[in-house]
Amino acid sequence: MHLSTLIPALRSGEVDLMAYLDELEARFIEWEPVIYSFVPEPGRWSRVRQEAEELLARYPSSAQRPPLFGVPVGIKDIFHVDGLPTRGGSRLPAAALAGPQAASVSALKAAGALILGKTATTEFAYFGPSPARNPHNPFHTPGGSSSGSAAAVGAGLVPLALGTQTIGSVNRPAAFCGIVGFKPTYNRISKDGVLENATSHDHVGFFTTDVAGAAVVAAVLCANWRDLPTINEITLGIPTGPYLEQTDSEMRQHFDSVCQRLQEQGIAVKEVAAMPDFDDIVRQHLLVNAIDAARYHDQFSAYHHLYHPKTIELIHEGQRYTDKDLEKGREVKTDLRRHLVNLMDVHGLDGWITPGAPGPAPEGYASTGNPVMQLPFTNAGVPSLTIPTGQINGLPVAIQLAGRANEDEKLFAVGKEVENKVLSPKS
Repeated sequence: MHLSTLIPALRSGEVDLMAYLDELEARFIEWEPVIYSFVPEPGRWSRVRQEAEELLARYPSSAQRPPLFGVPVGIKDIFHVDGLPTRGGSRLPAAALAGPQAASVSALKAAGALILGKTATTEFAYFGPSPARNPHNPFHTPGGSSSGSAAAVGAGLVPLALGTQTIGSVNRPAAFCGIVGFKPTYNRISKDGVLENATSHDHVGFFTTDVAGAAVVAAVLCANWRDLPTINEITLGIPTGPYLEQTDSEMRQHFDSVCQRLQEQGIAVKEVAAMPDFDDIVRQHLLVNAIDAARYHDQFSAYHHLYHPKTIELIHEGQRYTDKDLEKGREVKTDLRRHLVNLMDVHGLDGWITPGAPGPAPEGYASTGNPVMQLPFTNAGVPSLTIPTGQINGLPVAIQLAGRANEDEKLFAVGKEVENKVLSPKS
């Protein structure tokens, strides 16, 4: 059941909350030993059922129930949650990483959500792999760093999960696991109570099953949320040039077929030359990532011997640079956002459309896949939305939509139309 259908069914009582949890537990017992999406938690289901009983007692009348009443949620293990330790996918003691509950978690709880538990993450949301596996083929990565959250939603263990994106860690695993992923405008969802990777780039985002359901969650989590606008005609731009050349041939063929289908159903799609300096954008993004990470993790220097080699490599890289280097890297972010907005204005675009990843999820676990399709939109701090569009060799693939900063609502309005066209039969 898609989240947009589940939400009203739980609120009205059409779906009995306790019976629904029974079904989820049975699925969890079947799938979790295969995909390792959650951090182990003794007594998980007793805790969740007790919290569900308390929720039912607090809201006996369906008319008074909050917007996410009874919706189970997975929380990436870099978010602080009262009563659950935070380890950040690392070997560090939980006491060293402890902090107040994340603002986003508090918002979900206030909206009636049930926290099913912490989900697996790469170490400190970088590239040190997590144990999570792809639910469509456990010999392939689910993506990173929000690997457990994406795998859990993809496997149907939860209909909603929180993640973060510093390069591509929401939209890429969403593409790999065949689900919807949303990364908002930079800082539109609070990062309070979340362990950092790179503060200049970190975004809180989430995974779910459909765009309409994601819009309900965005209204709960995003600051100053507005009603979705009505859009009569949609024009999307394909950013051609060195960025798009990162896509492999099979994925590009699939992407072209999706764009053709959208055009046949009334959505205009045009090629727009963009980001000629893409290689420099990548370099500067990674440079800022390294500097921010090095400075943040300096507070945990006594534990660096416990870090994964990839995290240590990132920290050592960041220590080489100065404040001037950081300032230059941040200027690239501003310039890129201005460049993308200018192209949208000139070409009359309602958004960008790109492949969700260079290809399907890679085999093996040493790599979480290439986040290059997400990098420029994360760098610019603009909202992006992943929508599943099919499979290649039995593995999910997707498109990615991106919009203007602080126009997340418009991106959802566009996304609903695109999802409908992609899923509906050809006219």
